[in-house]
Amino acid sequence: MSKSKRKRYSAEFKAKVALEAIRGEFTLSELGAKYEIHPNMIAGWKRKAIENLPKMFSTKGEKDKKDEEARIKELHAKIGELTVERDFLAKAFGR
Repeated sequence: MSKSKRKRYSAEFKAKVALEAIRGEFTLSELGAKYEIHPNMIAGWKRKAIENLPKMFSTKGEKDKKDEEARIKELHAKIGELTVERDFLAKAFGR
């Protein structure tokens, strides 16, 4: 018996379907039949899109992204530092 794997959908596809659901031209059932997806999935994508919509227009999101990038750079520097220390100590103990 082989297990079937879950189907993964791209962000672009989810956005496209959620946008159609938000427009309201078709019901969730009709969209589900059209894209062969359960209507509950479409409802979740629609809800998520509506919740995250205000973040797209705020400048705080840009600040959060810059803070995240700075944090990543800081962590990469720390990783490099720890790698140098480890190599130094490995040589010192004759490994």
